[in-house]
Amino acid sequence: MTLIVSDANRVRTILLNRPEALNAFNEELYDATADALLEAAQDPSVAVVLISGNGRAFSAGTDLLEMHRIATDPDFPRGKHGFIGLLDALVDFPKPLVVAVNGLGLGIGATILGFADLAFMSTQARLKCPFTSLGVAPEAASSYLFPALVGRQNAAWALLSAEWIGAAEAQAMGLVLRVCEPDDLLPVARQHAEVLASRPISSLIAVKRTMTEPHREAIRAARDRENAAFAELMGGPANLEALAAFAEGRQPDFTQLPAGW
Repeated sequence: MTLIVSDANRVRTILLNRPEALNAFNEELYDATADALLEAAQDPSVAVVLISGNGRAFSAGTDLLEMHRIATDPDFPRGKHGFIGLLDALVDFPKPLVVAVNGLGLGIGATILGFADLAFMSTQARLKCPFTSLGVAPEAASSYLFPALVGRQNAAWALLSAEWIGAAEAQAMGLVLRVCEPDDLLPVARQHAEVLASRPISSLIAVKRTMTEPHREAIRAARDRENAAFAELMGGPANLEALAAFAEGRQPDFTQLPAGW
């Protein structure tokens, strides 16, 4: 069971549930999460969705071992929705989305905050956008959403450096609304979610639509640019060195790559 789903007071809580893999997204988890969002969007009893992680991680991003197999095996079976389908579900999700970052968040575990209407973070959690350390491009329209959310320089540091961002720094940047002690994280996130869920669903949808509609074309354009850059870089010398280093348990060495890489 890759997700743990529960309902209370018109809030649907979705817990990512691959704790043995730090909730890294494989094709199965991408599909399950996309389906859960699509179902919640259509369920008239659900006003708000709250996403968090089960175990000590929020999400370690894309499962790099599976990513390596996909990069090297054209016959590897792909999911129904996959990464792109999850992004579509996030972009189109019409109701308030609350995210509670309970532990480390890498890749989509960090860039999902660009789609959160409210975000909370544990004092023990950390975020990383590891794209340059993997030799690839940004994802999830983060090249557009992060500058809009936290400003150009904060976004540039997050997306270019591939360095860890602690909870206090994430709050100061504007990535999250509030930082909580670990035991308080879900109760505080649920409290805020239930306040929203007490309002009329039709009004919540209307407010969110008026806030997000002006950005839809820009998000789509950013995703297209990112996908093109990602496709160009994935499987290239830098990306293959990063994936090989991960599989071998060492730090990647980009200094020996061909000129321009």
